[in-house]
Amino acid sequence: MDVKKGFGKASEVEPKHTSRADPASQWKAAHKTPAFLAYSENYLIDTDHGVIVDVEGTGSIRQAEVGAARTMVDRMRVAFDLHPDWLIADTAYGSGPMLGWLVGRKISPFIPVLDKSGRTDGTWSREDFEWDAENDRYICLEGHDLKQFRRNYSDPNRGPTGKGVAKHRALKLTCQRCPSKPKCCPNADFRAITREEHEDARQVARDLAKTRNYKIAMKLRKKVEMLFAHLKRILGLGRLRSRGPYGANDTFLLAATAQNLRKLGRLLPAPLA
Repeated sequence: MDVKKGFGKASEVEPKHTSRADPASQWKAAHKTPAFLAYSENYLIDTDHGVIVDVEGTGSIRQAEVGAARTMVDRMRVAFDLHPDWLIADTAYGSGPMLGWLVGRKISPFIPVLDKSGRTDGTWSREDFEWDAENDRYICLEGHDLKQFRRNYSDPNRGPTGKGVAKHRALKLTCQRCPSKPKCCPNADFRAITREEHEDARQVARDLAKTRNYKIAMKLRKKVEMLFAHLKRILGLGRLRSRGPYGANDTFLLAATAQNLRKLGRLLPAPLA
């Protein structure tokens, strides 16, 4: 367990509230509920039977929880030689780096893409443009090119940002003459589109979201939510008695063991008398 990455050190942002008794805990506010100091329990389960394969405790921050998923997948391969074909998760895990990490390991990401490029004003969004990977360009609905490298002498700093994002733009003269400019870039001289480093992996996730297996995967994801509900309502683990990252992680591990024993008691046949 990497305490620095998993418990409050995944982000450089200073927390609003810090507990003197347990500084590693995170100030968390669930939907329409009062905020409180907490840790997050992360499960990796077998969707066929609902058995918990691995558990990792983290601070209640998205970056740490996403990092826990990577830790558990890698640890599962080493410990059990298990190589998952797919991973099901919610939108919090749908960032470009996470999807790229999964696709790079040949794990199908049945995860909603975390995408803020959509437009709500009725103009064309990035998804309306066709991506031509061979020529490294976007093609608009009018058939015009949006290329990454166009020489601009008035802006000597223009070029790769170094942040994993490439900017593709159309020619100003082309956009000014285009009849679809009001639908594309009504308030700009030309249309520009940013493309992230892991956009190919994001597209893989978008394509999977259109399949029948994606609908099945979203139903299977409820199994892990049921385990969390069972943990709080049946086992009564609403509060932790142990302080600190190691205390929280030990508690989560024991709770997952108890849940697995209950599950395996139902799955395995009873011995003959």
